[in-house]
Amino acid sequence: MRKEDSMMKFRKNQNKEKQTPKEKKPRVYKVNPRKKVVIALWILLGLSFSFAIFKHFTAIDTHTIHETTIIEKEYVDTHHIENFVEDFAKVYYSWELNDKSIDNRMENLKAYLTEELQALNIDTVRKDIPVSSSVRGFQIWTIELDGDNEFDVTYSVDQLITEGGNTKTVKSSYEVSVYVDGAGNMVLVKNPTITSIPKKSDYKPKSIESDGTVDSITTNEINDFLTTFFKLYPTATASELSYYVNDGILKPIGKDYIFQELVNPLYNRKDNQVTVSLAVKYLDQQTKATQVSQFDLVLEKNGNNWKIIK
Repeated sequence: MRKEDSMMKFRKNQNKEKQTPKEKKPRVYKVNPRKKVVIALWILLGLSFSFAIFKHFTAIDTHTIHETTIIEKEYVDTHHIENFVEDFAKVYYSWELNDKSIDNRMENLKAYLTEELQALNIDTVRKDIPVSSSVRGFQIWTIELDGDNEFDVTYSVDQLITEGGNTKTVKSSYEVSVYVDGAGNMVLVKNPTITSIPKKSDYKPKSIESDGTVDSITTNEINDFLTTFFKLYPTATASELSYYVNDGILKPIGKDYIFQELVNPLYNRKDNQVTVSLAVKYLDQQTKATQVSQFDLVLEKNGNNWKIIK
């Protein structure tokens, strides 16, 4: 190829390259990466702060729910107070129909009453009183701590009242307050004040009834077993009891009782055990009275033999 031709061809190619438009590059929008990081950090900080507040209040609530207050009751020996009040009652409710007895009563009361109470009781038993009195019974019912050194005592007293040739027993109940100082010395600070003592409750326990889960054959077996056992029980030794009773359920009593009968035994089955509720009549050879004992037992059969397990 000639040199001129080569030059022309080079120029044509060069012109083509100049005429070909360059492809435009797409514009890239750059986002500041630091802005995202800052937002994320603020969100994380907010979440952490909220969680910390939540945990704070939750922890307080949990502590409040599970907090247990243990109150330990302090044992207080009140025998000395009981004796003091009983001795006082023997003086306070006793007198004879003569001036000397009544004067001695007031003099002896000084060992129990404050000066204020001594003055209050001057005319409680007048010298012209038509009856004499002696204490035939006394019982403390309650002693309650009322303040640091003061105790409220409720008691009842049986007085034998004699008027002329007639006698009668009068039972009354009162409350007094006893102050005990640091050395253990005592004095009454409240005069015997009429009150009441507990009476019989109207509570009726739920009656136990047989539910029919124990058949007649089993009932007869248990009747025979219990009859044999309770005949031996009053005089049985520990080793003899071990054939009938698990260790420690019923202990030897060593009494001269004669078995009479089982009273109204009620049997109910629970799994492989039978619960028994019954009374047992004995004749007490010493008092000649009938002794009736009540038992709630659990029996279990091992092979052919029954045994008291609870």
